[in-house]
Amino acid sequence: MSELFPPDSSPHPAPGPAAADAPLADRLRPLHLGEVIGQDHLTGPEGAIGRMVAAGKLSSMILWGPPGTGKTSIARLLAEAVGMRFAAVSAVFSGVADLKKAFAEAETAARAGQRTLLFVDEIHRFNRAQQDGFLPFVERGTVTLVGATTENPSFALNAALLSRAQVLILHRLDEAALDTLLTRAEALEGPLPLDGDARAALVASADGDGRFLLNQAETLYNAKLSQPLAPAGLGKFLQRRVAVYDKDRDGHYNLISALHKSLRGSDPQAALYYLARMLTAGEEPLYVLRRLVRFASEDIGLADPQALTQCLAAKDAYQFLGSPEGELAIVQACLYLATAPKSNAAYAAQKAAWKSARETGSLAPPANILNAPTKLMKDIGYGKDYAYDHEAEDGFSGANYWPEGMAPQAYYQPVERGFEREVLKRLEWWDKKRRERRGGE
Repeated sequence: MSELFPPDSSPHPAPGPAAADAPLADRLRPLHLGEVIGQDHLTGPEGAIGRMVAAGKLSSMILWGPPGTGKTSIARLLAEAVGMRFAAVSAVFSGVADLKKAFAEAETAARAGQRTLLFVDEIHRFNRAQQDGFLPFVERGTVTLVGATTENPSFALNAALLSRAQVLILHRLDEAALDTLLTRAEALEGPLPLDGDARAALVASADGDGRFLLNQAETLYNAKLSQPLAPAGLGKFLQRRVAVYDKDRDGHYNLISALHKSLRGSDPQAALYYLARMLTAGEEPLYVLRRLVRFASEDIGLADPQALTQCLAAKDAYQFLGSPEGELAIVQACLYLATAPKSNAAYAAQKAAWKSARETGSLAPPANILNAPTKLMKDIGYGKDYAYDHEAEDGFSGANYWPEGMAPQAYYQPVERGFEREVLKRLEWWDKKRRERRGGE
C-alpha cells in the first residue's frame, strides 16, 4: 500500500494565508468559520456546528453536500476553532495502511493531551470493512471523525458508523453566495473582464459549485483579456454553455420560477415559452431536467404516476442524443407535466410524516410485525400473531402497524383528480374493512 502523502506534507494544510502562486480557490479559503458562505444553517449561532464550537466540544459528523460547498474548509476550520490537532486522509488514494498510521499518530497525540480531528474526504469510497475500522477509535475518543461525502450517507455508509456520527447537510451555494465569492476574488485580483450580464451568466453556470466558479474566474484572470466579455463571448471563451440572462429583470431564478408556476397552473403554452427562454439563452439542460423531475413529484405525484417516468426518460434521451436533438425530449416532458392532473398530496404527506417522525422517533414498531431470525427474538414475542395479508379475506388483514401509544395518522390525503381518484377509492375501501374487522374483534 503506497503512502497517501509525501513526508511532512498534507493535502489540507492548516488554515492560514495561501502561497501567492496557489490556485485562486485555495487563496480564497475562509480563515475562520464566520467567513464560510452559504452554510449559515450549520455554522451560524443556532446551527449544529455553531453550537458545538460555542460549547468547545465536537462530536463526530458526516458533512454531506454537493461539490464546492465548503466541506473541506469547514473541517479544517473546526479543528482550529476548538484547538484540536488536524489530520486528513482521502479515500480516493488511501487504504488500510494509511488509516492505521493516522490512528497511531492520533493515539500518540492523545497520550500527550492533544485531541485529533480526523478529516476523511470522499469517505463513501471506503468499503464496509474499512468503515468498520473507524469504530473503535471513534468510540474511544481517539479521533473525532469528520467525513465528507457527495453521496447519500444512508446508502454509502454503514449503519454502525452512521449511528456514531451526526449527518449535517450542506446546501448548494445560491446566487447570493456565489456572487459573494466572486466579489472576494475581485477584491484580491481586480475586476473580472466581464460585463454585467456575463458576470451573472458565469454565476448561473456554476450551478452551486463555488470551487468551479473560482476556477473559471481564475481562467479569465490568467487570460489577461483587453476587453470585457459579453455572455456570448464568455461561453465561447470557456468552451461551455452559459446562460444569457439579465440578472435584474429575468434571470436564472426568475425564469425557473416562472416555468414551475406555469406548469403548476396547467398552462402548457406559457411553460413552453419559459422553457424556450431558458434553453435558447444557454441554460444547462440537465438543470432544467432536475427541476422538471422535482415538479413531477411535488406537484403531480400519484395523480399521474407516469409524470416522473416521463421526466426520467427525457433525461436519458437528452443524455443519449445531446443538443439540439435531445431538447425535444425535454419539450415533451414539459408538455406532459403541464397537461397532467395536479396534486401535491405526496409533497404534503412527506412534510407531515417527517414532522411526526422527528417527534416520535423513539417509538418501537409493534412486536408482531418484527422479524424474528433468532430464538431469543421469538421468545420475547417478535413476529407472534403476525397476520399474513395474502392469507386473509380479500388479501387484507386490517392489522394495526403503528407503534404502541401512537394513534394511526393520515399523512397522505389523495385528491379526486387523475389516478389519485382511484387511490382514494382504495384507501376508503381499506379504511372501511379495517373498521369492520376491528369492530368485530
